[in-house]
Amino acid sequence: MTPSQRRSAWPATAVVVVVAHAVLALLTAIILAGVWRLGADLWQILTAAGASVLLHAGTVVARRRPWPGYAIGALAMLVLVTMPFLGWSPSMLPSAVCFPYMLWRLAGLVPMRSSVLALAVAVLGIVLTEVVAWARQPADDPGWTRLVEGGLLLLVVGGGWLAALLARRRREAGRRAESERLAAAVADERAGIRRDLHDVIAHTVTVMVARIDAAAVTTADPATRRELGDIAEAGRDAHLGLRAMLATLGPATVTPRADPRSGQVPISLDALPDLVAAAASPLHAVTFAEVGERRPLSLSAEVAAVRTVQEGITNALRHLEPPVEVTVRLRWAPSEVVVEVRDDGGGALRDAGSHGTGLMGIEERVRAAGGTLSIDDGDHGWLLRARLPTKEGA
Repeated sequence: MTPSQRRSAWPATAVVVVVAHAVLALLTAIILAGVWRLGADLWQILTAAGASVLLHAGTVVARRRPWPGYAIGALAMLVLVTMPFLGWSPSMLPSAVCFPYMLWRLAGLVPMRSSVLALAVAVLGIVLTEVVAWARQPADDPGWTRLVEGGLLLLVVGGGWLAALLARRRREAGRRAESERLAAAVADERAGIRRDLHDVIAHTVTVMVARIDAAAVTTADPATRRELGDIAEAGRDAHLGLRAMLATLGPATVTPRADPRSGQVPISLDALPDLVAAAASPLHAVTFAEVGERRPLSLSAEVAAVRTVQEGITNALRHLEPPVEVTVRLRWAPSEVVVEVRDDGGGALRDAGSHGTGLMGIEERVRAAGGTLSIDDGDHGWLLRARLPTKEGA
């Protein structure tokens, strides 16, 4: 229930509470008036009426402060139990119903030990009630009536206490479920941000640095070469800083929602030639080939295919010293498409710092699309291969 719904429900609840108090107070007043006419002393009537008022007051207090309200109710019940009355216990007045309510209210809010203590007080009060009633009852009244009355009172009090515990557990379960739902939503959002930053920004920075390195090698001006080298180094530092930020966002996960479409990094197979061409430079030969008749793919499979190509190119440009040759190939079959990104090993391996989690994210994407991912370290470079089902083979 939302705060606005709770506010709108409050007037109706208040009316019910006021009416219940009025009905119980009226019935108690009628009974006390009848007992007075039957010969009860005035002090007995006034004492019972005062204890009834305390019970109603304790109920009001218990709505915000359960323990003080319960203490007031217990004191009022003690007065009613121990006070001599005309032929029966005044604890059976209608206003005494307020006491089980206070126990119910208390048990639903306080810790378990405190709740058990409150139940013990109520049970002790019932035992005291029946002992006093048994001591005062006429000799010709059967003693089993006290046992029956005590059993019924215990049933009412114990049932209310158990109902409060069950209601409390339901509320706690609801709060836990809501907390878990919010935590999952936050984790999903963080994973989405991390994934998009990795797929979009990290790839763009890597390609930019590779092209700047290539320009620095091919230029004839030493000053320009040094300037471009500084820019490339700044780009690599920015990439490392981005990876450190991604690490704070946690591991990348795949969710069943569609990826946001970005103008910089497309998620359409039709844009793969442009993606490959953008990564090429004089020192980075990146080529694209497609074999077979293209088949329809699910959105998740298409996204996984594009991101596999992107991650393979990014890793080759980032981890290998130029010159580097990278071949991207799509091989179509009726039931699947095989996406391959192969590099020639480059001039040498480059120290690019700690390993990221890009391949883990790609593996999760491919697996979520129903495919498989393999990574082969051959004699002449790396091969990243993803097998993704077509809609015909799904």
